[in-house]
Amino acid sequence: MLLATPTSLTLTTVEIDGGKQSGSGTIVRYAVALAALMGKRLHLFNARAAREKPGLRPQHLASVLACAEMCGGKTEGASIGSSEFTFVPGATIKGGDYKWEIGTAGSATMLALSILPLACFADRPVTAHITGGIFQDFAPSPHHMEYVLAKLLRRMGANIALQVLRAGYVPKGAGVIKLSVQPVARFIEPIQIAEQGSVSNVSGIAFSSHLRERQVSERMAQSCEKRLAGAGLSANIERVYDTCALNPGAALAVWAEGSTGCIIGADRPGAFRRSSEAIGNFVAETLLSNLAAGATVDAHAADQLVLFAALASGISRYRVPSDTEHLKSNLWLAEQFGAKARYDRKMVLIEGVGYCRR
Repeated sequence: MLLATPTSLTLTTVEIDGGKQSGSGTIVRYAVALAALMGKRLHLFNARAAREKPGLRPQHLASVLACAEMCGGKTEGASIGSSEFTFVPGATIKGGDYKWEIGTAGSATMLALSILPLACFADRPVTAHITGGIFQDFAPSPHHMEYVLAKLLRRMGANIALQVLRAGYVPKGAGVIKLSVQPVARFIEPIQIAEQGSVSNVSGIAFSSHLRERQVSERMAQSCEKRLAGAGLSANIERVYDTCALNPGAALAVWAEGSTGCIIGADRPGAFRRSSEAIGNFVAETLLSNLAAGATVDAHAADQLVLFAALASGISRYRVPSDTEHLKSNLWLAEQFGAKARYDRKMVLIEGVGYCRR
């Protein structure tokens, strides 16, 4: 059984090759989070080696520094563009109020996911205001985090809430999210959702900024609802028209809950020359594909849950639509920190280390 972070004098070093598996920023962010919790000195090299612009970008550096701030840790060599750095965690995960600004349109939700495992084991509740990009490709949707991931984590004992205070889009960013976390009582509980069960209803949010005249929210929702209805699913998608963002943008997110407790989401942000109807159809088709695969969590939640299952006391089990690169990367990373992870015919099984909050 693991207790909270030991003193820096007793730290052992974990060597992580950031070019392994997906070679993405996910390895950077989650390796730092796990090192902070488990009291391991981290030496990470080849950061984001598989990406077009390797090395740390502003959003990755912000995540590393945020984790260091929460645990009183130190970094060496961590700067924009660096491919190698060392992270030395402090002894206590500190709760309280935090404000972080990425400084670009880099993903605020990615930073939120980076510090979320630490917040679950902080010495008091955490409230974080994070400024950056909010809705964009290749980044977690805040609505997915709020209505899918947070619900799943509550079942694991983590009380999490996320709000979009101001939307932010490429290129200006400047969006703000508020993450609120009540630390777990002691352990994270494992999650077991092996069967999908029956799914009859779908909920969702069609969100757009400065696009009411073009009825973007209505068109996204309507096209998604029509496709889902054709597959026998009734959908209730809220239409939201926002005027607070600095520039126009849009996003659609939907989620379905099964009779066994499974929650499956799908989402898509707007982009240049991506029509509202194309977004609605894409989201509907993605959800239907996940359901047809018999999945109990969607592809995004599948990899996001890995860290929490790796920290849990017991064995987690859930069925995924496919083995994505991010899922394989996170399973590999969890094993570098002592968890036992296995993927077998779309079933993820993780035996957690039983990390304990003081």
